[in-house]
Amino acid sequence: MRRGTARRRIAATIAVALASALALAACTGSPDGDIDQRTQVEGAFPEETQTQLEAAVTHAMGATGSSGAIVGVWAPWSGSWVAGLGTQTPGGAAVTADMAFRAAQVTRPMTCDLLYRAAADGLVELDDPVSQWVSGVADLDDVTLQQLCDGTSGIGTYATQLSPLWTSNPARSWNPRELASYGLGQPRVSEPGVAYRPTDTGYVLLGLALERAMGDRAAVLIREYIAEPLGLTGTRLPSGKAAAPEGAGGTLTGQKSVPGEDGTMNCAAPLDVTTMSASIGYTDSGVVSTVHDLGRYAQALAAGITTPSAFADDRFSDPKPFFQDAPSWMNAAGGAVLFGSLVGNYGTVPGYATAAFSDTESGLTVVVVLNNSANGASPAGNLAWEMAAIASKAPAASGQVAPEAGLPWTPQQFHDSIAAEAVCTPPAE
Repeated sequence: MRRGTARRRIAATIAVALASALALAACTGSPDGDIDQRTQVEGAFPEETQTQLEAAVTHAMGATGSSGAIVGVWAPWSGSWVAGLGTQTPGGAAVTADMAFRAAQVTRPMTCDLLYRAAADGLVELDDPVSQWVSGVADLDDVTLQQLCDGTSGIGTYATQLSPLWTSNPARSWNPRELASYGLGQPRVSEPGVAYRPTDTGYVLLGLALERAMGDRAAVLIREYIAEPLGLTGTRLPSGKAAAPEGAGGTLTGQKSVPGEDGTMNCAAPLDVTTMSASIGYTDSGVVSTVHDLGRYAQALAAGITTPSAFADDRFSDPKPFFQDAPSWMNAAGGAVLFGSLVGNYGTVPGYATAAFSDTESGLTVVVVLNNSANGASPAGNLAWEMAAIASKAPAASGQVAPEAGLPWTPQQFHDSIAAEAVCTPPAE
């Protein structure tokens, strides 16, 4: 009874939000479905734009040793490009755009969506101490649920300690409390609320707190409050059983290059890490999704649709710098990374580097996944921002008007960052 009522309540809330978004006309655009179908131009980008986008992806694939990638770029005033590039493995079968993959840290804003829903329903207060909802963490009396969501808790991370174990024993199912214990055993990197220092431990603890407050498993909460209302048919938080990120359109193979005997990265024969327990990421990075679903989700997040109206004006209103001395347009809040007018997140789990962002002003939306995690999260974020800069300059289709304001960076900036951090040899320019 409670679940059905919850579904109806959140569906009604999102319906109202969708109606409000439609009233904004050209302010948002939908990658797929009916968030604001009227503003998305049908058809492909102009040839020059699409060529630039494809070259950017190919460059990133070479730099990271990725045999395959899936991308989606939607510019409401110009066109779209959704494609699978490359092959499943070096020399293997072709990648297709419908394949499922691990969404990595794009899971984080979804977990924060649940926090704001719980707060709107009076189940929690944003400034509740973590220890109120997660037993056995008395030393977190000074850390709030809001700080876990914002990435400002200052507590340590667990991935750097455990990642070798995930590769050597991918079938193991991890208890989220055990994951959190590794992060909590690390020295704090900052005082709570002072700086943006995102931590996997924080989002795992937030998931545990929300399960207790909302009375159900995180997988059920994500399905009922996010996936079903938004029509994300390929999005879910899998169980702890080791499995590939399967979907109706198949699975993108996940790989990880490792150094050879001579110490150089073996990019020709990466490890296959497709099959692994999603418990390693849980509510930090455990979600499985597709390019169309993540495009739709990113746009809903940027449009404020996933945040209850009581908190819509506050979620991103007081961001922290992305790093010390970051440009004024690099910030983070509410489980999301805020780059200029783009809202979303990016990250990595074994086998995949994923990013999803949408522009609050123009509706421009970019999603990318690379199928080699040897170079960590940076390439996915850099590629998304490079493609966003390219697409932001796409000419308007007949009868449309291109946005007047662009993004505060050039494609070359992030193109160069990808090259500078390459673990494999990128293709010649």
